[in-house]
Amino acid sequence: MAFSIKIDSVLFTTKLTPLPNSSFSYNNFASLSLLSRKFPIRRLSIKASSVPSTSTASSQAIKIISIPTKPIEGQKTGTSGLRKKVKVFMEENYLPNWIQALFNSLPPEDYKDGLLVLGGDGRYFNREAAQIIIKIAAGNGVGKILVGKEGILSTPAVSAVIRKRKANGGFIMSASHNPGGPEYDWGIKFNYSSGQPAPETITDKIYGNTLSISEIKTVDIPDIDLSCLGVTTYGNFSVEVVDPVSDYLELMENVFDFKLIKSLLSWPDFRFTFDAMHAVTGAYAKPIFVDKLGASPDSISNGTPLEDFGHGHPDPNLTYAKDLVSIMYGADGPDFGAASDGLC
Repeated sequence: MAFSIKIDSVLFTTKLTPLPNSSFSYNNFASLSLLSRKFPIRRLSIKASSVPSTSTASSQAIKIISIPTKPIEGQKTGTSGLRKKVKVFMEENYLPNWIQALFNSLPPEDYKDGLLVLGGDGRYFNREAAQIIIKIAAGNGVGKILVGKEGILSTPAVSAVIRKRKANGGFIMSASHNPGGPEYDWGIKFNYSSGQPAPETITDKIYGNTLSISEIKTVDIPDIDLSCLGVTTYGNFSVEVVDPVSDYLELMENVFDFKLIKSLLSWPDFRFTFDAMHAVTGAYAKPIFVDKLGASPDSISNGTPLEDFGHGHPDPNLTYAKDLVSIMYGADGPDFGAASDGLC
């Protein structure tokens, strides 16, 4: 007999079975509306580079560019950030205005010469948005950005990196379990140095500043190659592309008994399946479940993050995770199954 539960956007289905004994590339933001409309849906490869690269593009101070702008309606921000359709974020200055308004809302000591983290769930427009955010951060005096390879960092991973690296905060590019793709949703939120979402006192200030914004501070530097681990430096500003898994995995090993979990997942009589729903957890599934905990490679399904989540809806309920439910309730189904939200 099988049963299903959903806890904080993670669907688990299991059978009652005895367990084994074991104890931006442009100078004018007006061109933003043209970005990525013709881009195909891309697979995101998260294989770590064996030797991170380091490059110094210029030792001279980067020049800050001031771009005139004006307020845009509809940028009310909540604790879950700002969510709209991709096409809205691609409108002229829409995303740049919000990012600049955020910097205008923070005390300078919270970001000047500081360290910020950047990552997201791999959805459509994340790569282009990452370049915009990096350049505006540099324009506002941030010292360094840590960005996940291919722009990938799950929401809890961003929090883990912020705390481990003692960062001032971090940007999360995600619209949670909402669908992804050119016609669907995109979102952005900011987490503080504690790793938790920015409080209402800050989100209210962001909204207030979107109503009075008059300029965007950015820099004219080449786009950062997000496909390779390593550091790129421009004057006193640097960007480090990091492995999206390592810091999070280290935290999980401190929180959970991996030895005990491995004794279960590698037990020959225990069958496990995990549906990553072509979302961000696909980047973490093999390194954690297979490489670290000894699960079979074929226990992972839909494990490649896709910008449109494989035309799916990464909300692990009985409707959108019906394939997993069918497997679990099918003849000779696995003992335990799970699927996770698009951003987790």
